[in-house]
Amino acid sequence: MVVELLFSARDLAQMRFAVSPMWEVGPSFRLLTSAAVHPVHRRWVEQVRPRVTAAGLDRGWLAELIPPSGYVPDFLNPTPSGPMATLAAELDSIAAAPTDRVRDDLDRLGLQQGGLGLRARTLYARPDARLARVVEEIRTYWDLALAPYWARIRAVLDADVSHRARQVAERGATHLLNDLHTSVRWDDETLRLLRRPKDLNRKTAGQGLLLIPSVFTGPEPFTRVTPPDPPQLAYPARGIGALWESRPITGTGALAAVLGRSRTLLLTELESPASTTELAGRTGLSPAGVSQNLTALRDAGLVSAHRAGRSVLYARTPVAESLLGAVHNSPPPNSHPQSGLCCDR
Repeated sequence: MVVELLFSARDLAQMRFAVSPMWEVGPSFRLLTSAAVHPVHRRWVEQVRPRVTAAGLDRGWLAELIPPSGYVPDFLNPTPSGPMATLAAELDSIAAAPTDRVRDDLDRLGLQQGGLGLRARTLYARPDARLARVVEEIRTYWDLALAPYWARIRAVLDADVSHRARQVAERGATHLLNDLHTSVRWDDETLRLLRRPKDLNRKTAGQGLLLIPSVFTGPEPFTRVTPPDPPQLAYPARGIGALWESRPITGTGALAAVLGRSRTLLLTELESPASTTELAGRTGLSPAGVSQNLTALRDAGLVSAHRAGRSVLYARTPVAESLLGAVHNSPPPNSHPQSGLCCDR
């Protein structure tokens, strides 16, 4: 099936990009609860699934609202107001979702899934009283599964948006839309979506188009159509294939001279988020020493801490990633010309 969405000049003028944390929550949770082995996200799944299971999230609200396949309630993906939505802002929107919207979405979910689970039925009965619990569970899931990795995920999303913006500037919107995904085609002022099960038109879709890159959406793009909001198209971001690959870091001697050997060692070991105990086992440092150095790194903005059940996971921040990248890419000291070799003539 091919669905067509007509565009006017005004719709094209209102087309924009946004990064949305909730567009990572839903697809990533679905991946974690799937029995299939994902070729790209396997490393992430192996690290995160035990935490999510231990917290009982595989049996909670999200397990009923995000089924293994098919429709996910639209109120879980509020329209981002700006280019870089925050989780807090999106959770506020979910908590404030109108009762009619929540019930309409749950009606659609129940129809596709052959009924609603117990928690979803209680949410249907009292959205005003139950949405806070849904939001609380989403926040817990975020802390366990996505927050420790957000710097790395966000880098991929930002790079995709930059690439797409450059495409528009250099080759126009037609090239951009035709390059998003094999199931998306633009021709003659019409956007065509392959394999979308429901009709789409401007009376039911709202104006413009909101393009949202996602690392967990795939292999097909997802759509959200809830007028008067613009239709949302979440598509697989570029660079996902290298998202979880190990990134060898060399040339840290200069960094160790500034930060100290132990702190530099901890930064390099945080290729994947880890607890104090795990880092002590990997590095041979004492747990007390690891804790002290992590506190210093956190105070300097190089490390972030995320509660994961009874333990705390530490992760590198974007500042640390940039710092390590600069050290890795810097030329060796002997490659610079010495001051006495050049002179004016």
